[in-house]
Amino acid sequence: MTLSRLSVVIPCYNEEKTLEEIVARVRGADRCGLDLEIVIVDDGSRDGSVAVMKALAQRHPEIVVVEHGVNRGKGAALRSGFERASGDIVLVQDADLEYSPTDYPRLLGPFLDGRADVVFGSRFKGGEETRVLYFWHSIGNQVLTLASNMFTDLNLTDMETCYKAFRREILSQITLVEDRFGFEPEITAKVAHLAPRPRIYEVGISYSGRTYEDGKKIGWRDGVRALYCILRYNLWR
Repeated sequence: MTLSRLSVVIPCYNEEKTLEEIVARVRGADRCGLDLEIVIVDDGSRDGSVAVMKALAQRHPEIVVVEHGVNRGKGAALRSGFERASGDIVLVQDADLEYSPTDYPRLLGPFLDGRADVVFGSRFKGGEETRVLYFWHSIGNQVLTLASNMFTDLNLTDMETCYKAFRREILSQITLVEDRFGFEPEITAKVAHLAPRPRIYEVGISYSGRTYEDGKKIGWRDGVRALYCILRYNLWR
């Protein structure tokens, strides 16, 4: 199947300060010749994110906007974005600046070579650079990835990564239900248990993580929920 279009889905919650810049980076990224669609889903922001999003859509016809009237969580925003996405490949991009669209060629390469159905971008496989931040966050990520791998029989190094990309026909086989950060272990489990199992690749990416002062939102409760989701979506399918 010829791949011609990339849909980048951006969930947004109170990202007024970074939204315009991340859209500019996505629009300027090397997409390996693919046409671009950007689906921005505002998840009930209380700052000026909606105004920024609408202004961007007026200037750039490739931008599709979706609004949630109330905050429902990242997973809910991604579900709405996936429903609107029309590309052959669908890629998740956070609205902050932690993940760089300069890594798109790495993420898209296995698709364009005809080798992959799903690609994960790993912060632990040696991207060009990684900001040094929280030790216990990295340990938590490794523990969650290990637990996920034990039940999915995958050998991922970074299950919790934002950068996940899918052939659209893979997403069409999956029904997602998690509203918050449980999306990550849920979709990993549901991809792993598809029959036949999709061809999954992992590539190294750079990472410029945020501090809580910068606006980082994930916390320890999300880690507990992730463990629950690993069990739920692997054992009680």
